[in-house]
Amino acid sequence: MDDKKLTGKFYDIQGFSVHDGPGIRNTLFLKGCPLRCPWCHSPESQEFRTELNYMEMKCVGAEKCGKCLRACPEGAISRGAVKKSLTDDSEYTVIKVDRSKCTECFKCTEVCSPKALYKCGTDYTVDEIMDKVRKDIPFYRRSGGGVTISGGECLWQPQFTLEVLKRCKAEGIHTAVDTTGYVDWKFLEPVIPYTDLFLYDLKKMDSGLHKRVIGVPNELILENAKKIAAAGGKFQIRIPVIPVFNDTVRDFEAFGKFILELGDSVEIVQLLPYHNLGTVKWERLGRAGPVLEAAPPSDELMQARKKQLEDMGLKVMIH
Repeated sequence: MDDKKLTGKFYDIQGFSVHDGPGIRNTLFLKGCPLRCPWCHSPESQEFRTELNYMEMKCVGAEKCGKCLRACPEGAISRGAVKKSLTDDSEYTVIKVDRSKCTECFKCTEVCSPKALYKCGTDYTVDEIMDKVRKDIPFYRRSGGGVTISGGECLWQPQFTLEVLKRCKAEGIHTAVDTTGYVDWKFLEPVIPYTDLFLYDLKKMDSGLHKRVIGVPNELILENAKKIAAAGGKFQIRIPVIPVFNDTVRDFEAFGKFILELGDSVEIVQLLPYHNLGTVKWERLGRAGPVLEAAPPSDELMQARKKQLEDMGLKVMIH
């Protein structure tokens, strides 16, 4: 396909990111993910299609605006709860969306001036993305940063991801791919020569529990990690530390043993403590919310798991 016509569907693009690889980076978040982690803090990343989001706090009220009520051809938008203004004693009526009627025609988003109703999922060509990331080349060079392609699972949009990586490398931009590893090898192998660093998730070593909780087994994930290491790829292994699911000494012993098998390909292991800050994002999509809502792991537990892996000879940091 002509790369001028090739598009990727994004749910976010973050400039000046410092958590997705070395230095200052642009992180490109592509939509679509084959996993269904019950603690997911970016539910807008899961579906491959463009979706309607509704941020109630931006709604100025049906009395003052109400254009969406008239714009929706399906009658999916109606008056909702009465709210009190944060600036005075006045009240206003926010709208509500009946998702069972909504066809995601997005006509409501076209008339919503405060952008309370908005599309989540924007298509960009490779040229458009390169125009965006190229603007920050001076920051990449000064900080040792670059571009990270993330998701969702970016390698489920394989042609687009590969083309952006090729273009970045041609312009001397450091590249990182943030992946679940749950990808057919025929899509993963071609990106290796153009990827300086893989940010690679490990969530559970027990494949049965992995499938039961996350929706897919982990054999493909582990096998791909071994293949990337054998092909000369470099890793930052990421472990989300999830209460009850994978935070025990036994879990981390299994993680450590596997990571050691990858040898010098692993530059560092990053521990990501569970948080529940993404709960509000489920509400914007009109979904019930994450299945898992728990207290974040304590600092003591995080330090203990960090030391456990360090004692096995691994370099570890807590995000």
